[in-house]
Amino acid sequence: MFFYGTLMAGFDRRRQAGIDDKLTYKGRGSIKAALFDLGLYPAAVPAPDRQAWGEVYEVTEPETVLPALDVIEGFSPAQPDTSLYLRTRAEVILQDGSGAQAWVYFYNAPLGKARRIPSGDYLEHIKAR
Repeated sequence: MFFYGTLMAGFDRRRQAGIDDKLTYKGRGSIKAALFDLGLYPAAVPAPDRQAWGEVYEVTEPETVLPALDVIEGFSPAQPDTSLYLRTRAEVILQDGSGAQAWVYFYNAPLGKARRIPSGDYLEHIKAR
């Protein structure tokens, strides 16, 4: 899994969902995406010329973790067109330069007047608010 927003360490959402013990932290990394501030949380949209930074986790029980994350992210596998986020596989570049495939939730709704986060790093962005 690749988390770039409020599912990263330091937030309480994974623990509240009961999945924190089913995720093993593997390190920081980046994906090819632009990151936007929606107010309460960020949105990533695929962008080949941008980087969004986040955390990579190994999932030990995908049959439990993925449905729990789908609920949090407003993703319905049966109705992807009307889902708030889409769960998609993406290439993640880890800090050591190696690549890995990970599940990522990309935003699937109009961005409106959401501001792009120039650094692509949500943690850095909220510290500067």
